[in-house]
Amino acid sequence: MEYLFSLEIIYLIASVTYIMGLKMLGHPETARKGNLIAAFGMGLAIFGTIFLYKGEVASLIYILIAIAIAIGTIIGWGVAKKVDMTKMPELVSLFNGMGGASAALIGLIEFSHYTGDQISIFTILAGVIIGSISFSGSMIAWGKLNGTLNKPIRLPAYNILNNVILVAILAFATFIVLTGADSQLFLYLLFFAALAYGVLFVMPIGGADMPVVISLLNSFTGLAAAFGGFLYGNMVMLTGGILVGSAGTILTFAMCDAMNRPLASVIFGAFGEGTTGSDASKQTSQGSIKKTTPSDAAILMNYANQVIIVPGYGLAVAQAQHVIHELEVLLEKKGVKVKYAIHPVAGRMPGHMNVLLAETNVDYDKLIEMDDINSEFQNTDAVLVVGANDVVNPAAHNDPASPIYGMPILEVVNAKSIIINKRSMNPGYAGIENELFFNQKTSMLFGDAKDVLTKLVQELKNM
Repeated sequence: MEYLFSLEIIYLIASVTYIMGLKMLGHPETARKGNLIAAFGMGLAIFGTIFLYKGEVASLIYILIAIAIAIGTIIGWGVAKKVDMTKMPELVSLFNGMGGASAALIGLIEFSHYTGDQISIFTILAGVIIGSISFSGSMIAWGKLNGTLNKPIRLPAYNILNNVILVAILAFATFIVLTGADSQLFLYLLFFAALAYGVLFVMPIGGADMPVVISLLNSFTGLAAAFGGFLYGNMVMLTGGILVGSAGTILTFAMCDAMNRPLASVIFGAFGEGTTGSDASKQTSQGSIKKTTPSDAAILMNYANQVIIVPGYGLAVAQAQHVIHELEVLLEKKGVKVKYAIHPVAGRMPGHMNVLLAETNVDYDKLIEMDDINSEFQNTDAVLVVGANDVVNPAAHNDPASPIYGMPILEVVNAKSIIINKRSMNPGYAGIENELFFNQKTSMLFGDAKDVLTKLVQELKNM
């Protein structure tokens, strides 16, 4: 019986729940259950560590642990319950940053306990550096996502400066490991240098590249946690860190493919650079546009056999996800087949549109990924683009000089009719005009997404 409740068995069960949860997160229909299973495993690992620890622990330590768990639970539960679905990317960045900070703090506390052990010191410094970069970088990403830091800030030759600082950090850490220096001053210099690098790394990056940044920083946090697990010989911490790190890395590669960016340019290149909004304003207009009204759009969609809806960040900003689901249900009652085309980097984080639409109970089978739906556009009577821009811009295929050239896009240009809802003709994150706006098959439906979709629903109800 004692063996059944040993810490090793608890850690094994927890590790299995992590793997199961991560597997289930791969599909929207099972993601919620997978998250709960993994959370159960984490809770099991925490309480197993507290109550099955073999060493002597002062009563005060247990009291402090209980207080910390209570405070963290209250804050985490309260924030998660109150956050709007449109603010989910910011919350992901914030929580990811806390994970990085925890890994860095472990290193700061344990450094003096492993003096002379080169392998342990290497592990500690790796956790401090990676965790600090993840923390400060995630905080900057959080600021960019919530609009506090909405403009990229680039120092002169920032790319060279960042790379020099990174090399200096690695060289300094190598010096500490090889010389056995046990100076707390050296440790804190390394810590603050890593924090500064995290800020400088993310600060120049524009909003369009945030999905890649979030995935990359997520992998950093996992790697930092894995180093902590290696230091303590804690298998569940090591397993969790490896899973988070590898999943974040795989997702980073997927996001890079979706944005046509090599990973090397993400880490060392002019990441986030491209045509700016001011440059875009100087571009010559590609022709005239055709405007439409909710009434005309309703007539077109009412007599269509199939309609594909392309959601973008503008849908999230307007909080129009419930109205668009109402539109989908209404069209289906009229015999129209409706699907949603999901681009991998639509929104501010991977899966943002899936999460947003799941809130309204959209059938998961209607959320079709880019590779699967592109072949259907040519047989689609009408496409409704709501708040998306660069992910449907044909310049990605047609203009070698375009900053998004080569980026995989939703090929809505092949549909028979295209309706695009935007507030204005302002460019997207890439800062360029969208060729699709000037296509003869395109009609522009200007206005706030929620207001426009509400009018569109009302017009369909009157038919």
